Amino acid sequence: MKLRNIAIIAHVDHGKTTLVDALLRQSGSVRENQRVDDRVMDSTDLEKERGITILAKATSVVWNDVRINIVDTPGHADFGGEVERILNMVDGAVLLVDAAEGPMPQTKFVVGKALKIGLKPIVAVNKIDRPDARADEVINEVFDLFAAMDADDEQLDFPILYGSGRDGWMNYDPDGPKDAGLTPLFDLVLKHVPEPTVDEGPFRMIGTILEADPFLGRIITGRVTSGSLKSNQTLKVLSRDGKVLEQGRVSKILAFRGLERQPIEQAHAGDIIAIAGLSKGTVADTFCDPSVGEPMPAQPIDPPTVTMSFLVNDSPLAGTEGDKVTSRVIRDRLLKEAEGNVALKIEESADKDSFHVSGRGELQLAVLIETMRREGFELAVSRPRVVMQKDENGQLLEPIEEVVIDVDEDHAGAVVQKMSERKAEMVELKPSGGDRQRLVFHAPTRGLIGYQSELLTDTRGTAVMNRLFHEYQPYKGEINGRVNGVLISNDSGEAVAFALWNLEDRGPMVIDPGVKVYQGMIIGIHSRDNDLEVNVLKGKKLSNVRAAGKDEAVKLTPPVRMTLERALSWIQDDELVEVTPKSIRLRKLYLDPHERKRFEKQRATASA
Repeated sequence: MKLRNIAIIAHVDHGKTTLVDALLRQSGSVRENQRVDDRVMDSTDLEKERGITILAKATSVVWNDVRINIVDTPGHADFGGEVERILNMVDGAVLLVDAAEGPMPQTKFVVGKALKIGLKPIVAVNKIDRPDARADEVINEVFDLFAAMDADDEQLDFPILYGSGRDGWMNYDPDGPKDAGLTPLFDLVLKHVPEPTVDEGPFRMIGTILEADPFLGRIITGRVTSGSLKSNQTLKVLSRDGKVLEQGRVSKILAFRGLERQPIEQAHAGDIIAIAGLSKGTVADTFCDPSVGEPMPAQPIDPPTVTMSFLVNDSPLAGTEGDKVTSRVIRDRLLKEAEGNVALKIEESADKDSFHVSGRGELQLAVLIETMRREGFELAVSRPRVVMQKDENGQLLEPIEEVVIDVDEDHAGAVVQKMSERKAEMVELKPSGGDRQRLVFHAPTRGLIGYQSELLTDTRGTAVMNRLFHEYQPYKGEINGRVNGVLISNDSGEAVAFALWNLEDRGPMVIDPGVKVYQGMIIGIHSRDNDLEVNVLKGKKLSNVRAAGKDEAVKLTPPVRMTLERALSWIQDDELVEVTPKSIRLRKLYLDPHERKRFEKQRATASA
């Protein structure tokens, strides 16, 4: 059977996964009466909850006797490590662009990667039925983007379709009939995307996606570059620098057939397959016949820009909610994550009880922490820090991001002011339709940590921010951090409503009454700039005149809810977020007040 390998690429939330759903249905891979979830390719709980694709996934459909392997890629820049590898597996790409938003930072990122390796994308303008759709302008913006990315003449002559992935139709004319469904897109893929290029020689394949299966063990997915592979055949695995990592037999070959992965007896060059049976080979390694001596060149991955410390949870409540608390199990889990996620870098500290985890951004690290807490892990994590570099002259360089903020005109001034305070430089301001403006900045990554929630507050939830790594530039100087101190519990026990009520004039709380607290735990935000130790266990004194049952009900202001991302960006360098399967607590790095004072003195002496 003839083959085509394509990737669906786009900015986050432009409709990739929804389009794949429609392609599966209309090709007959999913029966009309078959019950499947919406966004069926977003298979993990976190992907469904957040509405984003985190891991790339493959599927396939058959159209006019041609098998089309389709890879659904992440749209968020923090998971760009996935996108780069995926594009090397395919021969064509469908670039999906929102008919109102147009090309966004992540569009720029994926297009740049696709053009660089020579792909000739098909442009599909999605969500054409939006009331604020501006199809002609969007196409012009896409052309300008391709030109800015040094596309050649063939790449600039891209075919265009218009339609709605949600409603399941595409057409060459935005006002054309919708009754053909996605047939125009299927036909264009067969006509425009070349058949897979196949090299001569024995079996070779680069590992692209790694996953663990409870029955089959490690499964590695990739595209067969040359030769063929039979079940039970012996393979060897070469690392990127040519070392032999292992030699072993392939226990199973799986091919993508609709929503299922089905075992096949033999795989041929050009197909995308998954193999099981090898225990050490990982992403970017070459899986090949024993006669092959040279590894295949693997795509270099952009460097991590943000790092965090993962520590063993040593709070008084450690081990009360999770069952995975020791440094050994945390270490094993992080190393397992780094195997399949090449954009992550794990380093163990000298004292072996903490780990430095570096990645592409806060979201990528927050997703890892959230996944671990759902698996029963307890850990303490530090505030994200940016990864600095030095140039050949010893000058300090820091990561700069391109930030695109779409905001109502009324709030644009507040955004510009806050971004300038964070050492951002505005590079573009233009209307984006419907009394909204698009502001483009180049901003230091460290200035953006924690800005998302502040932006939503400043713009009453109307702003949309997108970020993308731009380049390393000279250090921009000090950026003012949090101005408020914190309220710290001075004892262990359960928080009492009356005590919290008495402390309300000191600042808003971050805990509810009845919550277990311990000495050194953060229970509120101080209205001033210093930290304050408080007693949250002190109840109302009872007398024989006023019995406990006669007390009037205490009316408390609802506490500030700290989500994981908000907590990570809000804490300071001397604070930690304690993450357990049931709770997210804020605490000081040193729980004992005397240790805290000693640490403060040392820090003051060092900075003097």
